[in-house]
Amino acid sequence: MNRTAGNLQPASNSRIESAAPDYVSVRTLSVELASPLSDADATAQSMPDASPAKWHLAHITWFFETFILRDHVPGYRLFDERWPFLFNSYYEAEGARHARPQRGLLTRPSLSEVLDYRHYVDEAIVAAMPLIQERCPELLTLGLNHEQQHQELLLTDIKHLFFHNPLAPALWPASHGSEDSHYGYEAAWHEGPSGLIEIGDKGQGFAFDCEGPAYRHHLAPHALSDRPVTNGEWFDFIEDNSYTTASLWLSDGWDWVNRESICAPLYWRRSHHVWEEFTLSGWRPVDPTAPVSHISLYEADAFATWAGARLPTEQEWEASAQRLDPASGIQLDRAGPVQTRFVPREAGLASMFGNVWEWTGSAFRPYPGFRPADGAVGEYNGKFMSGQFVLKGGSCATPRGHMRASYRNFFHPHQRWQFTGLRLSKDL
Repeated sequence: MNRTAGNLQPASNSRIESAAPDYVSVRTLSVELASPLSDADATAQSMPDASPAKWHLAHITWFFETFILRDHVPGYRLFDERWPFLFNSYYEAEGARHARPQRGLLTRPSLSEVLDYRHYVDEAIVAAMPLIQERCPELLTLGLNHEQQHQELLLTDIKHLFFHNPLAPALWPASHGSEDSHYGYEAAWHEGPSGLIEIGDKGQGFAFDCEGPAYRHHLAPHALSDRPVTNGEWFDFIEDNSYTTASLWLSDGWDWVNRESICAPLYWRRSHHVWEEFTLSGWRPVDPTAPVSHISLYEADAFATWAGARLPTEQEWEASAQRLDPASGIQLDRAGPVQTRFVPREAGLASMFGNVWEWTGSAFRPYPGFRPADGAVGEYNGKFMSGQFVLKGGSCATPRGHMRASYRNFFHPHQRWQFTGLRLSKDL
């Protein structure tokens, strides 16, 4: 079997761009994000919730190989018949797989071999593109959106891994913000839509299955803060001994705080009486005007209680976001420094898309009338609708163009290695 070397070669790039420009732009970005990594960097796994970088690169390639090439392109030969066992994530219909907590033990295949795998599959996709666009264009679109999800996971997993290295490695040099980033502003309240509204995917473009079907929901009068909660406000929360005040916390959250000795957002430390945070560019002083990030639902809920407010419901958040541009804001455009940052005041609601994922108080449960798709792809979201909460809006690590108001991210309430923050809501 002829296995071409490494990354996408220029000759192949031109073929892919002519066949499917979206395909090459998404696939290329994944490799560019991982390009600063050594083989060891790309192999290690810092915790069971995270995955090695080369596993991400291989898994999203397995997705294209399995659900498109294997199932819809006659005569396709698997790159390696042993690899589906390694790179299947959670699809029970696809059979046995390597245990998630042990992905960091996969010293082989090497990063170079994984890049060969990507090239092999990309060449096959391009060769079969007319057939794919005829037979299963929706699977190609799903695969690209799936890869964009893993681009964000790749970055947040690398950040968690590097955080545990005493050398504090930087993936990229720090970027220099403008002088305006040193100045914040007081939050203001904006009244949200009320009455009978429609929520969810309305079939006007790609959406994941959990975003639909659209349904009507009644909203009571309420208001949202015009910006996310900032690091500076979190300083006040800490200084007010809020991490040791039981009355602010949900019961499970209070148990978690004490069990895990939580006293600040993930990646924060106190150094010479100054708060620092670990970033993909190493340790940096905490910017008091930037949105707080890497907090759990428990912390977000406790802060809202401390502030005399509450978390928005996902319906409140989405109803206000429907009027805004989901491609705006601080999102991922290319390989380079990724970090939350200050956004100047603007008319209406600022930073609804990008910067930080915003916790809502809504459980991740199916909408009325939801039905998972048939087959393995039906396992994509539906089976995770238990014990998790919805986040909205994307982050600085979310690829631009991936978001929409109906998008539903979801995590367990204790998880905070993603760029997770909050925006306050209140009843009127």
